[in-house]
Amino acid sequence: MLIDRYQEVKNNVKEACARVGRDPKEVTVIAVSKTKPLEMVEELRKHKVLDFGENKVQELKDKYENISWPVRWHLIGHLQTNKIKYIVDKVALIHSVDSMKLAQMIDREAEKHQMNEVPVLIQVNFAQEDSKFGCSPEDAFGLIEEVSKLEHVKIKGLMQIAPFVENPEENRKYFKAMKQLSVDINNKNFDNVDMNILSMGMTNDYEVAVEEGATMIRVGTAIFGERNYSI
Repeated sequence: MLIDRYQEVKNNVKEACARVGRDPKEVTVIAVSKTKPLEMVEELRKHKVLDFGENKVQELKDKYENISWPVRWHLIGHLQTNKIKYIVDKVALIHSVDSMKLAQMIDREAEKHQMNEVPVLIQVNFAQEDSKFGCSPEDAFGLIEEVSKLEHVKIKGLMQIAPFVENPEENRKYFKAMKQLSVDINNKNFDNVDMNILSMGMTNDYEVAVEEGATMIRVGTAIFGERNYSI
């Protein structure tokens, strides 16, 4: 059952926290429901699972409009500027802000929707993979300083998509670097910026991410099974 697999992830998080002396309540499991039918989201929602992640704006919008109970939707995929208007008032958190242009467009759409605040994370590409979005660690400070001046965009922390590796230990260095970057940014005391959220770790490496300070992990396959990318 879905809830059994979800609980297994929660138990693994608990054990990872115990290994490093963390409180498991600090870690939010985001069930990544991309490509999966709404019925599976509904099933988990019946068991009081609240946080779900989607990669694509259209899929998030469709599920938002058709779900029978409210949940907290997280936009975790790359966000195109022309799609912001469709989800800016529907998401609890946008994980994937990586440019000033995108942040400015979010700010503009928030004003149009009469929203005081849109919570976002700054996506950082530590491994500097060409196939992944995200600013470089060196550019993060300047970007955050600029975004912090926007009226309706609120930075809540950082996000990264680590490389896909067979051995999760290979990603530990990226998670450590992410944690250190969040500390360094916090020490800058930027106005309008929190570093409370570290969104990092997926099915293959979330336990290592938790050991290194993740406060949100994005887990799909371990909960929902393999993806169907033909839809």
